[in-house]
Amino acid sequence: MPILRLNAGAGGLALHGSPAPALPALRHAARGTGPIIILIHGFKYDPSDTRFCPHARIFGRTRHLDSTHRQWLRPLGFGCGHADEGLAIAFAWRARGNLWRAQRSAHAAGVALAQTIRTLRTSAPDRPIHAITHSMGSEVIFEALHHLPPHALQRIIAITGASYASVAETALETVAGRTVELLNITSRENDVFDLMFERLIAPDVAQDRAIGNGLSLPHTVNIQLDCTRTLAALTRFGGHIDAPQRRICHWSGYTRAGALRFYARALRHADAVPLDALQDTLPDHAAPRWSRIFAMPHLPSYLPAGQKTAT
Repeated sequence: MPILRLNAGAGGLALHGSPAPALPALRHAARGTGPIIILIHGFKYDPSDTRFCPHARIFGRTRHLDSTHRQWLRPLGFGCGHADEGLAIAFAWRARGNLWRAQRSAHAAGVALAQTIRTLRTSAPDRPIHAITHSMGSEVIFEALHHLPPHALQRIIAITGASYASVAETALETVAGRTVELLNITSRENDVFDLMFERLIAPDVAQDRAIGNGLSLPHTVNIQLDCTRTLAALTRFGGHIDAPQRRICHWSGYTRAGALRFYARALRHADAVPLDALQDTLPDHAAPRWSRIFAMPHLPSYLPAGQKTAT
């Protein structure tokens, strides 16, 4: 399987499970063909702790018993035996502890990620490089954009990101950020987690909100995955994603059947999922916060004779 496992820690960039230096391994891995896709996990993982190591869980090769750790590699097109699968960079960082500590760690990891991307871009100037993140992994990629040149990345998919809108917008206005396309995956299933983030992490900009509320830059698109209109529209782009089953879920953006395969299509075949067409097709405005949690339950269209709804 074409995968390179990296860890960002206090000592900088390191290969997972190997004492060999990371940068030569990166240069060697970049010699192949096909896209390079960087996978970045979110809060509560730590590659130095076997109980919470993302390389054994969401970046693992075999199915994990906990469904919230659904593996990313195969749905994203790696290990399927196809030509030009490209290279997966499983990028891990220390995201345990409290939220403030994890955020500081994310910013340090972003610097290491920028070094990773610069090395890949220098070694493989013609290969497309993309990133996909979940939760606080968005903080890692947004920090990295501050340390990169133009055209370092082509596309970013941020799944229910734990970042403020101003942080994302500032990163996307850097020289690297202005040349990248962002697919901002949101869901009202994540409202509780967005609120927790906003209550625990003080914003730099007054009244700022998490990116789950949406972004409005020319090179971004908001994709609300619990919206029936959105799910129907995505089928035009080859996205066949199951409807949500829960009112509250932080992981639905990648555990739901079809989601990761749509992301793979958006990264590997960007011409089939063009940003401007997504912007024109998808709903202009997100559903308001709490609209899913407090929505009326679905009732059958009819009841057999003699039965009444509960009062």
